[in-house]
Amino acid sequence: MLVVAPTPWQHPPPAVQAILVTSANALAALSGCSRATPLFAVGDATAARATAEGFTRVFSAGRDAAALAELVAQRCTADDGALLLASGAGLGLELAADLRRRGFRVVRRVSYRTCPARQLSADASAALVSGEIHSAMFFSAASAYAFIGCINDQVSLLATVEALAISPSTARALAVLPWRRIRVASNPNLDELVALLS
Repeated sequence: MLVVAPTPWQHPPPAVQAILVTSANALAALSGCSRATPLFAVGDATAARATAEGFTRVFSAGRDAAALAELVAQRCTADDGALLLASGAGLGLELAADLRRRGFRVVRRVSYRTCPARQLSADASAALVSGEIHSAMFFSAASAYAFIGCINDQVSLLATVEALAISPSTARALAVLPWRRIRVASNPNLDELVALLS
């Protein structure tokens, strides 16, 4: 439901003691960074992508931004240099503020932007009409709002569909639609969201 557009950096990344990413979408911007620099990821899926892209010292917070800040504070020392936070436009601000309160210098770089899709894909629309969709997964409140903007005259088809939300804020956004039910992941990460399917 979101179109992701990488945002090239105008200047090369600074020398830092560690890199922080809150989404796998940010990894594309890190092509100029040393793969030996420690990389801290918000969750296991993002950590796995970073490892696949060649980073050799990858740590996963396994949960959310608060857990990521705690992990960084445990493994890094403010005196050892700045932290590079690669995030989406408008994202990562609370994480940066949390770390700055702990005494870290945080260099935040916007690495991608998202914009909502304008309509459902033909396949998704056809699957809804035919009743093939049992569950719909939403990874952010932004994706939920984008879906709401696209569902239009097919809204009645959601009565047999379960919405799976990655967070309470995502669930609140989805509550305006007539789902069969809405379920929320126990922690806001991919593994817990997928677990709702079982």
